[in-house]
Amino acid sequence: MSATKADDTASAAHRDAQPGPANRSFGWGSIIRLGLIQACLGAVVVLATSTLNRVMVVELALPALLPGFLVAMHYVVQLLRPRMGYGSDRSGRCTPWILGGMTVLALGGVLGAYSVTQMDQSLTTGIALAVAAFLMIGTGVSASGTSVLVLLAKRVPDQRRAAAATIVWLMMIAGFAVTAGIAGKLLDPYSEARLITVAASVAAIAVTLTTLMLIRLEGSGGGPATDPQQGPRDFILTLREVWREPAARQFTVFVFVSMLAFSAQDLILEPFAGTVFGYTPGQSTQLSGLQHAGILVGMLLVALAGSARIFGRAFGSLRFWTISGCIASAIALAGLVAAGLIGPGWPLAANVMVLGAANGAFSIAAIASMMRLAGEGQARREGTRMGLWGAAQALAFGFGGLLGTALSDLARLVVNEAALAYAIVFGLESILFIVSARLAAGIRERSPDPRAGHRTHPIEPIAQETAHA
Repeated sequence: MSATKADDTASAAHRDAQPGPANRSFGWGSIIRLGLIQACLGAVVVLATSTLNRVMVVELALPALLPGFLVAMHYVVQLLRPRMGYGSDRSGRCTPWILGGMTVLALGGVLGAYSVTQMDQSLTTGIALAVAAFLMIGTGVSASGTSVLVLLAKRVPDQRRAAAATIVWLMMIAGFAVTAGIAGKLLDPYSEARLITVAASVAAIAVTLTTLMLIRLEGSGGGPATDPQQGPRDFILTLREVWREPAARQFTVFVFVSMLAFSAQDLILEPFAGTVFGYTPGQSTQLSGLQHAGILVGMLLVALAGSARIFGRAFGSLRFWTISGCIASAIALAGLVAAGLIGPGWPLAANVMVLGAANGAFSIAAIASMMRLAGEGQARREGTRMGLWGAAQALAFGFGGLLGTALSDLARLVVNEAALAYAIVFGLESILFIVSARLAAGIRERSPDPRAGHRTHPIEPIAQETAHA
């Protein structure tokens, strides 16, 4: 590298380090604004994946395989996330990708509702429109959701990341809950006109609120990531460079394995409770609600641990909570194995609550670690790294539900006893969480000290993160 180019690089690094509007750290107000954008994203997604699902199966009496295929397809499309993140890296700005993605997502939600109304008249036309709609939904989620995480990774100080991740995810869940509740009331009595009106209203509110939340949020951005003298980097080349980074590669594997274990039990827990413990549909739904309450408790626990101090030290670290959450999830799933073997005498509700808390703790710590690791390695690859991890998560979620149900059916064919079949599947998921804990323990990141060169160290405690900030 020539002296002139080295000086230019140093000057650029100095400019990027200045606390200007484009580089300032986000306070709680900015984090909440991004959380509201995630809530808008959740509102449109839940309408497409839940409400339209119910209408196709109940009102139109179509096979459940159809909405299942559409939802799985929207996960598969999210393999585009690395390309979307690469786009924000090149442009140096996340705002256009967030707003553009939300617009595509909203249009996909409206088209999805319209496609359902057409299925009653022409099933072929309706399905074709639904496929196009869910492709748009997956694309919109990829662009908007990835860029929100990239902006969080770039602007949120280290000591706030666990709490910021919790806030953003809870607001997305709130978007699920509020939209499902209000839309459900507005759709009664059901009619096709009501469905389209509700979908269009949710879409319009989502785009409008996202636009308002983005005003003066990001600033002018840090400029394009590519060197104008070299021309834009090829996406495949950039992705390969990111994949060669040990921390990025191992974290990708960790995300896939842990989220596979997380999602594989989602579709079989309620059938397990009904088959082995004799739960009614209402009781099994309450059990699922208890699990989600546990997830909330786990998330809040990690967020509070990020700011708690005992004798001047942080209570745990992101690495500690990620590994501990995976191990606790494995133990809780081992408890479900015992539940399958012992039967109704087992404290199922308490077991499920513990499982939810463990899942919440590991997932929010992993997300906060993701936000930090996104900035490690070669500069201005945050979007590509975040997209790679988002694609791994989406693929795991799309495959996890299928794997859990398929394994339970296969096990029942082999052992011819439902309780033992479920126990086998829960046992396999427990092993996946142990593997996840081992992967998390081995993830290393570059030292934040520039004098340390390329030495690596494990993910540091939250107290040390505060010092680095």
